[in-house]
Formats: sequence, structure tokens, C-alpha cells
Amino acid sequence: MYEGKIIKFYREKYKLTQEQLGKNICSVTHISKIECAQTKYAPEIINLLSNRLGIDMELEVANFMNIKHRLLHWHDVIVMQLFEEMDQIYYEFEMEELIQISEYNDMYQLLRAKYFLAHNKCNEAFKIIKKLQKKEDKLAPYERNLLKHILGIYSLAKQEYGKVIEILKSIDNTVYKNPEYFYHLASAYHTLTAPVLAYYYAEKSHQFFKQINNYLRVIDAEMLMIIQVQGDTLEEEIINRFKNLIRSCELCNAPDRKAKAFHNLAYEFYRGKNYKEASKYYKQSMMLKDSESSSYLISLEGYIRSSFDGGFSNIEELVHGAEEGLFIAKKNNYSLYVHLFKLLLYLLKSKEKEYHHYLNSKALPMFEKNGFTFLVERSKKELFNYYKKMNLNEQAMEIAQLIVNA
Repeated sequence: MYEGKIIKFYREKYKLTQEQLGKNICSVTHISKIECAQTKYAPEIINLLSNRLGIDMELEVANFMNIKHRLLHWHDVIVMQLFEEMDQIYYEFEMEELIQISEYNDMYQLLRAKYFLAHNKCNEAFKIIKKLQKKEDKLAPYERNLLKHILGIYSLAKQEYGKVIEILKSIDNTVYKNPEYFYHLASAYHTLTAPVLAYYYAEKSHQFFKQINNYLRVIDAEMLMIIQVQGDTLEEEIINRFKNLIRSCELCNAPDRKAKAFHNLAYEFYRGKNYKEASKYYKQSMMLKDSESSSYLISLEGYIRSSFDGGFSNIEELVHGAEEGLFIAKKNNYSLYVHLFKLLLYLLKSKEKEYHHYLNSKALPMFEKNGFTFLVERSKKELFNYYKKMNLNEQAMEIAQLIVNA
């Protein structure tokens, strides 16, 4: 069944004509019909053609027929974020030439894109996404929905949270039976400050990760669920749940998850105005992160704010940290953090007028455009309080109206 495809692939690879391949074996017409699966052929003919091409046909057919199984296994490994095995399979497929003529080549390209996203290589992933979008209507139903999932993950990485929700909500889960995408949907809702929906989808992903015994992803989903629970009466319980989660991270040897748990625990202390504990845990989170990453910058921003609000750190040290953050943000084109660290520098240098002018004219429009709901709400409150303090009643009323209508 597959022999003809394989013969054609290797013949073209070695730049042989059908006449050259079939010389003293069979006619050009017979070669053509074999390659197009339009005729029956004797095993002896296939053996002679295979020997001339220098291939083991039995092995080639076995590999070809196993492609689908290997791709599905690779997808499972990517979902589970088993990076060592994920990388190994990637390199094996990169050496697998027959994937180019397989009916599963689209699936392979989709999983390559998802693999790149797992490694934060957004540009490489987007090149594949763009090509596949051009033929989206020709993709099989499963692959079409997988493309949506991958585009949702890409949009999440690009901080386009409204787009993430729009894309992922359009997935047909009767065809695409991979509840992992609920986690990405929950992440988007969390960032847009929709705790009920974030908790709902995080819990659905949590159930799925438990079913497949993926304890690292269970930690991810549980962390997202804890973050949604807010209220002063639950503060101690939430802090204890985060500390238990940190111990789970240690047992699973997951420093990246531990860094996230430290960061979220720090925010819980910050929310409760315990700035000393907040500063301590933000610092511990930073120590576990790549200093060039956006996740490092968000913890650095939290550390500087909690230290400043607590009033127990040297201002010069905090200014130096904010300048470091701004440099990294500009270098890596992290526009959100460029705004956040510019604001911090105005704040630390007591440039109140410049702070609020920049907040109103530059930062707030960007926060609104990208759907950073928490930052939008915080910014409006800061501007309202500033305008009232400065007796700028008209501007204060405008902001108040925006807050009321939000």
C-alpha cells in the first residue's frame, strides 16, 4: 500500500528518473503505476527497486505506518511537559524523512508549533501557524481544532487575552478531546480578572491532569484555582494552601512551579499589606527565574513595590532594581514591563506629576488595549485620588465616570 509512495520519495531524493530506477527491472510505465498505486506488483520487483535505492522496504513501511502512533505519543508528552522526552522525540522526527509524504504531515507541523511554544520560541511557532492558517479549511476536524488551541497558546504568550478566549471558546470539544485547553482558557480569564470563570475552567483542567496522573500540571491548575479565592477571612487558609503547594513542588523537583508559587504567595501577603513577607517571597521567586524572562520582571516589580510600600528598603537599591528591570524589558521588547518600570522610577524618584501624566497618557491606554483589567482598575483609582488631591475636579469626575461605567 505504501511502497509506491516510498519508492517515489527516495527516487526523487536521489534525483533519479523513472527510467534510471527501472533499468533492467521494469518499464517506466510500470514504475509510474507503482508510484501512483495504480497497479499490482510482484514482491520481487519491489525488492529490486529497494535494493537499487539502498533502502530496507520492510523497515521503511513499518516506520511509515507508525507515524500516527508516534505523533499522538509526542502530543501526550507535550501536554505533560516532559521536556527531556519531548526533545528526544522532536529530534527523532527531524530525522524522519518520510513524514513529508505522510498523511499526518499537517499534524506533525502543528505539534512542531506546540513544541516551540512549550520552549517559548514564539517566532518559530508563528511561522508554522501562518502557513497552516492558509489551508485551515482543508485540515481534518481534529487538526483544525488543534490549530485553534495552538493559536490560543500563542496569543496567551503574546498577552492577547481577549483573543485567547475568543479562539479557545470556538473549539469543538466533541472532536478535540484534549481538556488541556481549559487550563489556557482559565489563564486568560484570570488575567482579565474574571475569577469565577477562571476557577471553573482551572478546575476542569485540574480533573483532566489528575486523570492522566500528571502531577506537575495538577500543580499548575491548583495554583490557578487558589489564586481565584479572595477575601480577608480566607487569607490564612490561602497562605497555607500555597505553602503546601510549595512543598509539592519540592517533592516533584519543579523549581519553575515553585517560583510561581512563591510569587503568588508574595502577592497574597502584599494584598494583606504584609509588605515584609511579600518582599521576602518575591525575592525567593526571582532567585529561581531566568533574569531575562518576563516572569522574572513581574516578580522584580512586585519586590520593588512591596519594599517601597513597606518603607524598609534603601531607595537607591530600589531605583537600581527598577533601572535593571527597564533595561531588560526594553532589550526583550516586553512593552508591559517597560511601562511598569518607568512608572516605578517616577514613583521612587518622587516625581508625582510625571508619574500621573505618564500613567494617564501612555500606560493606561496600553493596559486597556491589552485587557489588563487589574492594572486598568488600579490606574483609574490612582488617577482619581491624584486629581482630587490636586483639586482637578473635572479630570477627577471623568475618571470617576469611567470607574462607575466599568
